[in-house]
Amino acid sequence: MRIRVLGCSGAIAQGCRTTAFLLDDDVLIDAGTGVGDLGLEEMLRIDHVLLSHAHLDHVAALPLMLDAVASRRLAVGMPPLQVHALHGTIDALRAHIFNDTIWPDFTAIPSLQAPLMRFVPFQVGDVLRIGRKRVEVLPAVHTVPAAGFAVSPDEGGECWVFSGDTGRNPAFWSRVNELPVAHLVIETAFSNRETELALRSQHLAPSLLAEELARLSPALRPLIHITHTKPAETALIIEEIHRLDVEPRRDIRWLSAGQVFEI
Repeated sequence: MRIRVLGCSGAIAQGCRTTAFLLDDDVLIDAGTGVGDLGLEEMLRIDHVLLSHAHLDHVAALPLMLDAVASRRLAVGMPPLQVHALHGTIDALRAHIFNDTIWPDFTAIPSLQAPLMRFVPFQVGDVLRIGRKRVEVLPAVHTVPAAGFAVSPDEGGECWVFSGDTGRNPAFWSRVNELPVAHLVIETAFSNRETELALRSQHLAPSLLAEELARLSPALRPLIHITHTKPAETALIIEEIHRLDVEPRRDIRWLSAGQVFEI
């Protein structure tokens, strides 16, 4: 299984794209602005989108991508794009984006019977099987309904784990500690000087990240990749993470667009 980082920033700026990961060629996890770097043929190969939550930095490219490929998908009779998400996320997208005011309702175009897009609800704890990929929906603690994901190429294989946007999250670690985790992608949106804001908005800062990593079983030694930093705070967040006093010592790296992981 191949995982390509299309975007991993908490906001836009030159060279910064918001959250999106391409699994093999056919599955997106989140649909932030990084999707805009794909070519039309690459977008056409995407059959499934899994959304962690409804915030704009994670869904902004979904309506635009559908518009970009709509005519091609209809011309060749492709099945609807399946958008997998929590019920709360689907409700938000229906109400605030695909509402025929902000953007056309692609779940009814060209018809309800044969739409361009179909919502597929999931719940935390569900296991989705998409082709040969196994995707487990993990808990997240955020200001809106949210989830993370554990993805492996087959039953029992090593996992790529994505925390999603989350604050303190004991339930996440309880499940992660039971999995064979090879890569852990975890958010750290704010620097320590904005810890209070991180707490209010259910994100992490380096001091909170240290507390969360202390919950990770010492028996697990995944590569840890930091994602979702705000561009104006990125240099400071890196510096503060490098100073973390975490035992056991962890291999903590910086996630960047264009990286590719093989599981």
